[in-house]
Amino acid sequence: MAEDTFDVVILIGRPASGKSEIIHFLNTLSDPIRRERFHLNLLEVLDDFPILWGWFEEDDILSTTFDLPRLHSDEDRYFKFQELWHVLIERLSLEYVKKLRDNASYHDHTTVLIEFSRGSEHGGYREAFQHLSDEILKRAGIVYVHVPFEESLRKNRRRFNPDRPDTILEHGLTDEKMERLYRDDDWTTLAPDDNGFVSLCGQRIPYVVFPNEDDVTTDKPGQLALRLESVLGRLLELYQQR
Repeated sequence: MAEDTFDVVILIGRPASGKSEIIHFLNTLSDPIRRERFHLNLLEVLDDFPILWGWFEEDDILSTTFDLPRLHSDEDRYFKFQELWHVLIERLSLEYVKKLRDNASYHDHTTVLIEFSRGSEHGGYREAFQHLSDEILKRAGIVYVHVPFEESLRKNRRRFNPDRPDTILEHGLTDEKMERLYRDDDWTTLAPDDNGFVSLCGQRIPYVVFPNEDDVTTDKPGQLALRLESVLGRLLELYQQR
């Protein structure tokens, strides 16, 4: 671990809270600025949404083209098994382990950013973190992007593009799915303060909250940069204490 950069940042929060926009912003920066202001090396993003969407597409092919049973989801694209939420996290962990296996000096030049959302209905963050590898947790800092559910619902409606439902910045959920899957969120029961340490899976993990009730992640790059710089700066202080 370099003293002034993160090895792993876990970026979580409700759907449409601003996580993807934060990643998009960071990817527009030059390497020196991203490192000096935000303490991030070359970014490699591990996101469970492309895996999830691939399952939906496979199920559609199986059912419509081959008249075979869907493997992962029903016709309304609800998972058949609750455990599939955890399989997604296990898949991200597996991808990370392979990166370390193939490059012993991986974190000399790369920061991994792991993104996902979890509502209480499918186990919440407490359950999700049980399925992240020790290799991730011992190197990780957490950023939770906070918006009320009503703001998440509003932004989810606004960003959805039915012609590009598979894309990171334009996918969305129906209001019914948002209500069922994401209205309740267990993050504040795990980490009630704005920053500090959360004990999960035998690890003491630093965390910070990125407040986004005022939506600085939409068309406000200057405000986003200042807030993100402050939040990640505080996280680095905690990260160096672990």
